Amino acid sequence: MGKNKTDLLAGTLDLIVLKLLQSGPANGWDITQRIQVLSQDILSVNYGSLYPALHRLEARGWISSKWGASENNRRAKFYALTTAGRRQLAAERETWERFSTALELILQTR
Repeated sequence: MGKNKTDLLAGTLDLIVLKLLQSGPANGWDITQRIQVLSQDILSVNYGSLYPALHRLEARGWISSKWGASENNRRAKFYALTTAGRRQLAAERETWERFSTALELILQTR
């Protein structure tokens, strides 16, 4: 039986993007591929969701962008985590951990 792909919840995409950019700059294609690979093909994100999230994160000052050449020598925009983005990632991660703990407690209730 094949794995079902799961669309990302709106709030989780920002957290995932910030986390992935923690390891260094990436372009949109790289980000979508890393989400798919790291989630073992369970999560997928389409460009119609990713690029608005990237623009929102950039507008908030949590990421920056600059044009460069991709691995196949095509012009691509690369996104990088800012200092404010690192602080936001830490805050979001703490919130997510509290939420997931609470959800797990609820799901275990009989």
